[in-house]
Amino acid sequence: MDQWISSSEATARPQRSLWQAMSRGFFCRCPACGKGRMFNGYLTVADACNTCGEDLSHQRADDAPPYFTITIVAHIVVPLMLIVEMAWHLSNTTHLAIWLPLTAILTLGLLRPIKGAIVGLQWALYMHGFDPDGDADDHAPEAWRTDSG
Repeated sequence: MDQWISSSEATARPQRSLWQAMSRGFFCRCPACGKGRMFNGYLTVADACNTCGEDLSHQRADDAPPYFTITIVAHIVVPLMLIVEMAWHLSNTTHLAIWLPLTAILTLGLLRPIKGAIVGLQWALYMHGFDPDGDADDHAPEAWRTDSG
């Protein structure tokens, strides 16, 4: 009797640790070696790791990091705001003076680590161009840009 083998089993790739790659990315390090810097600027991902040479240009974090950052910051700030309001009944001006800076600081502080974790996730799961056996089009984001006329 013939047995069906999925394409993922036929081309088995080495297992990459999801949590290790995401934690390395969270600390802005290369998901492959954990030593090289992942970012060239505040949110600009380096084209390649300066230590191991892992190509990081394939990442497509796009809108996920801001979405997750907003969700996390809201889950921190909103309960704190409600607790403070219930306990002390502060004026609206005082609330603005407390919560706007806190929200901005948390957002700016978490955005880069969350983007790093998303890139680490993509690397660990062989997503996009991180799959050496993937489609050739997957390596070139400009391939899916079309000229509509």
